[in-house]
Amino acid sequence: MIQPSANHDERLTPELAGNRLAVQRMFDVCSDIVYVECLVWQTVPALFVYFEGLTNEERLNEIRLFATREPGPDQTQQQLREALGREISHLRLNEVETLGDLFEQTTLGHPVLLVDGIAGGYAFSLSDWRKRSIEDPVAESVIRGPREGFTESLCDNVAMLRRRVRTPSLKTKALEIGRYTKSRVTIGYIEGLAAPELIEEIERRLAAIDTDGILESGNIEEWIEDSPFSPFPQLMDTERPDTAAAGLLEGRAVIVTDGTPFVLIAPITLFSLLQSPEDYYQRYMISTAIRWLRYLFMMVALLAPSAYVAILTFHQEMIPSSLLLSIAKSREEIPFPALVEAFIMETMFEALREAGVRLPKQVGAAVSIVGALVIGQAATSAGLVSSPMVMVVAITGIASFMIPHYTIGISIRLLRFPIMLLAGFMGLLGLLTGLIGIVIHLCSLRSFGVPYLSPIAPGMAGEWKDVLVRPAAWANLKRPRLTGSGGGLRRKGRNAEKGGR
Repeated sequence: MIQPSANHDERLTPELAGNRLAVQRMFDVCSDIVYVECLVWQTVPALFVYFEGLTNEERLNEIRLFATREPGPDQTQQQLREALGREISHLRLNEVETLGDLFEQTTLGHPVLLVDGIAGGYAFSLSDWRKRSIEDPVAESVIRGPREGFTESLCDNVAMLRRRVRTPSLKTKALEIGRYTKSRVTIGYIEGLAAPELIEEIERRLAAIDTDGILESGNIEEWIEDSPFSPFPQLMDTERPDTAAAGLLEGRAVIVTDGTPFVLIAPITLFSLLQSPEDYYQRYMISTAIRWLRYLFMMVALLAPSAYVAILTFHQEMIPSSLLLSIAKSREEIPFPALVEAFIMETMFEALREAGVRLPKQVGAAVSIVGALVIGQAATSAGLVSSPMVMVVAITGIASFMIPHYTIGISIRLLRFPIMLLAGFMGLLGLLTGLIGIVIHLCSLRSFGVPYLSPIAPGMAGEWKDVLVRPAAWANLKRPRLTGSGGGLRRKGRNAEKGGR
């Protein structure tokens, strides 16, 4: 549907015929607009305006039957709103005064009633469009934890947050973004935990967005992030209500966008992107061990191919003699240097991974696995790559799957290639140069003013507890200091609640 060319500030008049012409001019060439004429109280001409497919027409017919019934002895046109409010108390009734109000209400699925002799109209909360039911999150699956995820409905998503954070301190601020899409966006935060400066900054950045439309929260993320040229995400996207609720309890803010199941959380740090929701549902010792394993394999995913290329090209003395002879034997017929070999295999692996994601679910996993096996075996048999290189690439791929959030995982996968180039031309010196450059960039990065490597850099005493280990629930007494809550107490503590020991 095209943006109406009519003046949105034009006020509706008491004359129904003039109002209808103005509405028809605004919705010109809109085949899905519906006009239903009727007589209110069997004497007064009236008009219902709504969009087909957005409104519950069965309930609208009930309202139409009530409005067209025979009036009582003391009822007049001016008493219509009071009568509707009494008879249809379960519906929200909004007054419509301008064409802009009418346009907004109808596109939300609320039918508008225009009555001859009454300036303005009445919109009924009867929106009823097709939407996906609440399902298990696809991108953030867990073994233990809630099984429901956000949907494309903003109202349902805010309700799921409200059901988990049952306090009047949970505030929600609504706004519209996009000249044509008028996308509804809601900022959620807990008053007293989130810093007021953070909420003001988020509102300022959202209000500054000037674009034709917002179709997904990723569009908003690009507009409001601190460093748009950084490969690292500066907001966390999640489709899990429990993850968003945990962010609220830590003093962060959430940005809920209508039409997408992905909710943005701000501010974030690198370490929050490396944590899984399941870390807080398993026993803390198990979660700590898995977290260390995740950190280790993140470094493997970033550096393993580069280290292999650097050592094989420049530092053969670091390899034990027996292993060096085995590698040399497997590479004696390979026509490419180690750098080119690594680039070929890494590029093919990434292509297979993307193909598996884009294909239908039923065949995607099979194609990616079988394709990797067939291509790896064929490339080795053809003498294009060596067996050790296939193993290194396979280990790197498995390591990248351990990163819990897709956005940070794809950043690691992207940075792997320039580090391989440095390692192929400068050896371990190039690898360390690339690694130092990444660390310097991470130290300079901010997420709504919060240092990206906090609480490691800058170092903050007492804040490392939930970074290197996952503390027990009864020992995790303070909130993160940099999210606005000032490191306040979460609760009194285990022994205090049990009366001591």
